[in-house]
Amino acid sequence: MKKIIIIFTGGTIAMRNDAVTNASVPAMTGEDILKMTPGIETIADIHFLDFSMIPGPHMTPNKMMELSKLIQYKLESEGYDGAVVTHGTDSLEETAYLVDLTSITEKPIVFVGAMKSSSELGWDGPVNLIDAVYTAASNESWCRGVLVVMNNEVHSASQVTKTNTHTLDTFKSVDFGPIGFIDNNKVYYYQRYTKRQCIPVEGVDDRVDLIKCACGMDDKLLRFCVDSGAHGIVIEGMGRGNIPPEMVPGVEYALSKNIPIILVSRCLKGKVLDSYGYIGAGRDLTQKGVILGDNLQGQKARIKLMVALGYTKNISEIKDIFERNYY
Repeated sequence: MKKIIIIFTGGTIAMRNDAVTNASVPAMTGEDILKMTPGIETIADIHFLDFSMIPGPHMTPNKMMELSKLIQYKLESEGYDGAVVTHGTDSLEETAYLVDLTSITEKPIVFVGAMKSSSELGWDGPVNLIDAVYTAASNESWCRGVLVVMNNEVHSASQVTKTNTHTLDTFKSVDFGPIGFIDNNKVYYYQRYTKRQCIPVEGVDDRVDLIKCACGMDDKLLRFCVDSGAHGIVIEGMGRGNIPPEMVPGVEYALSKNIPIILVSRCLKGKVLDSYGYIGAGRDLTQKGVILGDNLQGQKARIKLMVALGYTKNISEIKDIFERNYY
């Protein structure tokens, strides 16, 4: 029987309705959740650890890094065969991606959450947790990077995102789809995401800002980020990776201060490319020194830049981290 560690960080899976506020709040420990998940002890030799009891928006990059180091220690030094991490769904994809970028283990690491609290009819916490344990205990889950299990599907942490505010099937890998699914207590994989990176860092630089473009925007937000001490900036551009011309002087200002700028798209699917050559277009920006962020969404590009800055301050090396294919 596989030895699996379940690390509880909070989120909706650990929430109950508060009688005073009539709203869901963190209320249950890992032990409470396990007691409400019958049969989980038959899947593997289960151990659990309460890391925190916070909602998703309260997670921070430094806590993510602390969690990543804890997972690595548990798997490599204490002999666990896999790890399951419960997490608030609002920021689950960001934490899972940071752990994916900073973990070198080949053992399965599976993130899981819930869209309904234990006070709601149809609480999805137990079934998601059981699916996650089956996934972590599967021999087929090794060497696949960090995984996210929700609604009977298995996703790569680098590709999955939350697409709906309330539905149970909110987590989707919009470009390539899930890499597997759980059916009748068995994990089935039908594709492997191979473009994975590992960046060995001891800490992250969380002074990275994210700006989303819209028609007619100027450069005041970019200048504010620079003047307030940002070490990096991610821009969610339009379409293929283009910004309004009035933002360009702010880009030039940031680059003149040796601040890396990562360009991604505000579109839900597709990668950025320097296909267009007008002022503010991808070709114009890359010629100035802006770095392309592939198909990453803004929140994940921000996580990756934090990790990259924790590894190096050299702009050329950061460009290589973002633009070179890793297999």
